[in-house]
Amino acid sequence: MTSDAPTILVTGGTGYLGTRLLADLLASGAAVRTTVRSLDRADEVRAAVRRAGVDDTGLSFAAAPLTHDDGWADALAGIEEVHHTASPMIQTAVPDEVVVPARDGALRVLRAARDAGARRVVLTSSFAAVGYSPKPVRDYDESDWTDPATPGLPAYPLSKAVAERAAWDFVEREGGGLELVALNPTWIAGPTLTASARSSLAVFTGMLDGTMTAVPRQRFGLADVRDVSAAHLAAMSTPGAAGNRYLVLADGPTMTFLDVATVLRERLGDLAAAVPTEELPGDEPAPLVIHNERAKRELDLRPRAAVDTIVETAESLRDLGLLADRS
Repeated sequence: MTSDAPTILVTGGTGYLGTRLLADLLASGAAVRTTVRSLDRADEVRAAVRRAGVDDTGLSFAAAPLTHDDGWADALAGIEEVHHTASPMIQTAVPDEVVVPARDGALRVLRAARDAGARRVVLTSSFAAVGYSPKPVRDYDESDWTDPATPGLPAYPLSKAVAERAAWDFVEREGGGLELVALNPTWIAGPTLTASARSSLAVFTGMLDGTMTAVPRQRFGLADVRDVSAAHLAAMSTPGAAGNRYLVLADGPTMTFLDVATVLRERLGDLAAAVPTEELPGDEPAPLVIHNERAKRELDLRPRAAVDTIVETAESLRDLGLLADRS
């Protein structure tokens, strides 16, 4: 870390993606500040970064919750670059309980970044903001948007679509020259640095420990958390990325949960002995194509193979002691 290097802000430093991004930035020599809801979680974040073999000396913390304005001016002081990865993951049947904090949190970060004179914000959005409205043929690229008015749209994709739309509208109308890039990863997997199996990792633990006896019938794209972090770094450093969205996912065809289960069984032997072999009842998922050519072309992103991501996810859960003991 050079003494004159500007500090970079990462929101959501306790998260699955946030910890990986912190580690990658610190490894590059950057000074990094991260926001947390409470400074009590600083030791947890430092431990996660050190699991990547990275020196955490250049890491500092700011308490700034997404749900109110307190702390954001201090968090953004002296910041030129912002990676906004924080977003609520709330299991609820009440959409506003997810939509409001996701939208208002994104706007809160963008407003503080603008007021601090930051150059660019890279926002972690989601494929959920791209491909959750029906099309005659499920073939998606960055020009597609999930329509918030889609009947029956679940709360999480609704929140991602609303929050990303609000972010683009803010930058256009009130940004004052602030640049925005949105990343739209598909379902994120890959080795974790956190000490708990949260988010998408819970699917892997459920398969591996046998509590998931049959898998949902769903087709999706899979993105490696390390590739999403790499996309963040590239989106910040690539001049022409400003104003663009980028789908981030592994190369190759989309897959089903049964495909994931099959890879685990074929590659991991006894570790995957309890992995389910059947799908829940229902219709066969329709074909799905998701294009990642733009990220490869403009961000020079070279995604990992989905099979490797699946295997290394399970191995990291085992190595961190996050799988139930079946002995």
